[in-house]
Amino acid sequence: MAISIHPFLGLLDRLLDWFIPADIAADREMRKQARMFLISHLLGPFIGNVVPGALFLFDPTPGYEVAVLAVSITGFWIFPFVLRSFGHYNLLAIISIQNLIFCILWSCYFYGGVTSPTLPWVLTIPLLAFFYVGSSPLMRSIVLAVFAVNAIIFTGVYMGFPPPDNDMPFAALQGLGLVSTIAASLYVTMMAIVYAKALASQGELHSEMKGHLQTATELRRATEQAERAGAAKAEFLAKMSHELRTPLNAVIGYSEILLEDAADEGDAESAADLVKIHTAGKHLLKLVNEVLDLSKIEAGKMEMFNEAVDLASLVQTVAETSRQAAQKHGNAIAFLAGDGVGTIQADACKVQQVLMQLIENAIKFTRDGQITIAVQRLIQPRGDVVRVEVRDTGIGIAPQQIPLLFEQFAVFNDSSASKYGGTGLGLALSQRLCALMGGALAVESTLGQGTCFSITIPAQPPVQPVALHPDTEVSGHSGSNPALDLLNLSVLAFAQDNANFQQARAVA
Repeated sequence: MAISIHPFLGLLDRLLDWFIPADIAADREMRKQARMFLISHLLGPFIGNVVPGALFLFDPTPGYEVAVLAVSITGFWIFPFVLRSFGHYNLLAIISIQNLIFCILWSCYFYGGVTSPTLPWVLTIPLLAFFYVGSSPLMRSIVLAVFAVNAIIFTGVYMGFPPPDNDMPFAALQGLGLVSTIAASLYVTMMAIVYAKALASQGELHSEMKGHLQTATELRRATEQAERAGAAKAEFLAKMSHELRTPLNAVIGYSEILLEDAADEGDAESAADLVKIHTAGKHLLKLVNEVLDLSKIEAGKMEMFNEAVDLASLVQTVAETSRQAAQKHGNAIAFLAGDGVGTIQADACKVQQVLMQLIENAIKFTRDGQITIAVQRLIQPRGDVVRVEVRDTGIGIAPQQIPLLFEQFAVFNDSSASKYGGTGLGLALSQRLCALMGGALAVESTLGQGTCFSITIPAQPPVQPVALHPDTEVSGHSGSNPALDLLNLSVLAFAQDNANFQQARAVA
């Protein structure tokens, strides 16, 4: 049965990461060098101690020099714990290289000098220096200086104080040379394999990063295309809304004139048809206005005109305006105002638009019931907020439908959709208008018992509105102002509608 080494490699990776301090792990290059350093110091002593072990076996009279060599090699195991406890990786790398040089020169001094069987280990010095210090010119210069100083000192000591004669047999020296060469080869091979694995991992990481960059580029391109498509849609809707509103206002105006004439003549049959035309025209105009407002919000061109608003009076006026429509369905409207509602800074038209939408919804889905409109001011540390609730005793909303309630064109596919109608734009627009005012629109409902919509907006707007001027720079562009152009379209449409209406009256 084959034995897998993957568990061992996984354990070794976790052990290496445990020894690396957080500040080194945060630097990818330093982390790679630290991992090479740790692998060398955790596994290297097992291979390096083969040499003092062979000396102990081959030397007929092993002395203190073998013990010093074994202690120096075993001392490499201390370095990982020092790195984890104190850091200072560069200093530890220099000390480690110095210790390696000492071990090699120590064994060469006592066992043959330049013909020592342990001399092949000299090749590991530049190899480990390359692994430990990386491409830093300063660190490489320090390593070369350390090596040069050690070579000078060794040469002086070896020439001035020759080592004692060694009584190892020639065959034993040959055996020691073979063991030392094999151990050095194994050590170099181990470090080369580890370095190759590190390069392969770095290549995979580089390929993955290139893939992420390519994905990010594609997403950026898709975003730009979506923004251009959104701008084109907003411009199209603005122009089409203008073209639609002009004849609709004319239809509404003519129908009002004809209704007055039918009432004067007592023509009930014609009046009933004209009421349908007038109602349908107003409904279609409301839909066009909602589409235009949504397109302006999505394009970031909806302006807020904040002013001092007596909120209680505004809400009461809207409630009174809606009372007649509520009575047609047998509903009663109650208005409740808390103490100290006072004045707020808000866009009165936007607040009225949202409130009208909520009351219309309550009237639409309630028969012979009660609609309660309550307003209160809430004192909060970060600034006062006002809360307006529209509560009804209508059909309610199923729990699974509430998350979709504020989606555009979300009309639920049940019997109530065909009975009560609706386009699914009003609540979506109301929620976005509340967000523009720094507030929120929430809903609570129980199926068969009723629904409560609540508007919460700050008493003071989070950002003061800025009046736009034709020459004002907007979003880094100067000259033509899209938001002002859209506003001008609306003004022109209103002027044309008014002219058509006045002309219709004159003809009548």
